Amino acid sequence: MGLPLLSFIIFTPVAGAAVLMFLRGDDAVRWTALGVTILDLALCIAMLAGFDTTTHEMQFTEKRPWVPALGITYALGIDGISALFVFLTALLGSICVLASWVAIDRKVKAFMVSLLSMQALMLGVFCALDLFLFYVFWEAMLIPMYLIIGVWGGEGRIYAAFKFFLYTLAGSLLFLIGVIVLYFNGGETFDILALTAQDLPFPVQSWLFFAFLIAFAVKVPMVPVHTWLPDAHVQAPTAGSIILAGVLLKMGAYGFLRFSLPMLPEASVYYSTLMLSLSALAIVYGGLLALAQDDLKKLVAYSSISHMGFVTMGIFALNLRGLQGGILQMFNHGVTTGALFLFVGLIYERTHTRSIADYGGLMKAAPVYTAFLALFTLSSMALPGTNSFVGELLILSGGFAANLAIGAAAVLGALLGAAYLLGMYRKVALGPASVGVRFKIRDVNARELAATLPLAVLVLWVGLYPKPFLGIIDVSVKHLLAQVHDKGSGP
Repeated sequence: MGLPLLSFIIFTPVAGAAVLMFLRGDDAVRWTALGVTILDLALCIAMLAGFDTTTHEMQFTEKRPWVPALGITYALGIDGISALFVFLTALLGSICVLASWVAIDRKVKAFMVSLLSMQALMLGVFCALDLFLFYVFWEAMLIPMYLIIGVWGGEGRIYAAFKFFLYTLAGSLLFLIGVIVLYFNGGETFDILALTAQDLPFPVQSWLFFAFLIAFAVKVPMVPVHTWLPDAHVQAPTAGSIILAGVLLKMGAYGFLRFSLPMLPEASVYYSTLMLSLSALAIVYGGLLALAQDDLKKLVAYSSISHMGFVTMGIFALNLRGLQGGILQMFNHGVTTGALFLFVGLIYERTHTRSIADYGGLMKAAPVYTAFLALFTLSSMALPGTNSFVGELLILSGGFAANLAIGAAAVLGALLGAAYLLGMYRKVALGPASVGVRFKIRDVNARELAATLPLAVLVLWVGLYPKPFLGIIDVSVKHLLAQVHDKGSGP
C-alpha cells in the first residue's frame, strides 16, 4: 500500500508517550499506555502477515535524506533476521504495561513514558539500515533504561543504574569509534547494505572486529563483562527485567549478525574459535553461578548469561544449523526468560521476598501460578515439546559440527541448567509448605493471566510447530552464511 509501516511501528509508542504527558489520573495513563502497545503489536502482526519469506532482500524499506552532507539517511527495512525481534519487542511492551499495573504506584506517568520511549528506540535498532541512525537508537536506549532502574528499582537501584550505564556507555564509545573507522574505510557511507558489500582488508576487519566485540559483548553480556547484569536485574522493577532480558540482551547478538559477520567475514571466521570458547565459558560459568543462587531474580539473571552463551555459540559455529538455532534461541530466550522474570515479579508482589528458602508448597496455595511456572521452567531447561528445545538442539548440532570440545562444554551447561531450574522449582512449588503460614498467597488474576497466556502459547507453538518461525529466518540466514563463506577465507 506504500504506507511507511516501519515508521508507524517505531513512532506509535512515541506518539503514545506524547499523549500520556497531557493525561491526568494514573488509571487513564495505564489504559492509554496499554492501548498504545496493543496497537503497536497489531501493526507488527500485520508486518509479519505481509512478510515475504522467499527473499533475503530488505522489506518495507523507507529511505529519506537526513544529513546529506555526511550521507546520513533515515533508512529503515527488515529481513528475516530482524522481523521476529520487531514482533517480540512489541509483544513484551504490552506485557510490561500489564506487569506494571499494580507494581508501579508512584510516578506512573513518567514510568509509562519511559517504557514507551524505550520500546520505540529498541524497535528502531532492529529496523535501522543506516549505521548512524542505528547508533542513535542504540545509544539513546540507555537513557530510559537508566531511569527505569534508577527511579523505580529496589534499594540498591542507584548503584545498579550507574553500573549498567557505565558498562554499556563504555562499549558504545568503542562502537562509535568503530563506526567512524568503518565510514572512512567503507567508501564514506553509513548505508549498512553498502558497507556489507565492501571488501575491507583483514587488518581493518580485525581491528573493527574487536571494537565491535567489546561493544556487543557488554550487551549480550559475555563473560567477563557480565557483572552489571545481576545487579541491574535484581534492582530493576519487573517490567525493567522483562525488557532487559527479553530484548536488550538481544541487541549484542543482533550486532554480531548485522555487522560482524556480513561486514567483517574474514575476521569472523579467523576469530570464530575464540568466540566459541568465550561462549562455552559463559554457558558453564553462568550455569555454575545460577546453581549457587538463593535469590530467584539472581538465578534467572545468571541463567540468562548461560543461555545467551548458547546464542553466541550458534552464531559463531558459522554453519546453517548453528546460525538458525542461534537466531531462533534469541527469540525463545526473550519469550521464556521474560516469562520467568514476570513470574518472579508476581510472587514478589505478594510476598516481598525473592529468597528461595522463604518459599515452599506454592502448588497448593497457587496451582495456576505453579502450573505456568512449571511450563516456563521446563522451557528454560529445553525440554522436548517446548520452544527452547528446538533452538538448543540446532545450536548443539551446529556446535558439535564446528568444534567437538565446545559442543561437549555446551552439553555440560545444559545439564547444569536442568539442575538449577529443577532445584528451584522443587523448593518453591513442591517443598514443605511455608507460604500458607508466612504469607497470604492468591493465585493469578485475569490481568496477570492476560500477560502470561501469549508467552505460554509461543512456548508451545515454537516447541511443537517451529516451521513458521524457521521459515521467516531461513532465506536470510542462508544468504548471510553465503556472504561469510564467500569472503571469509581468512587473511
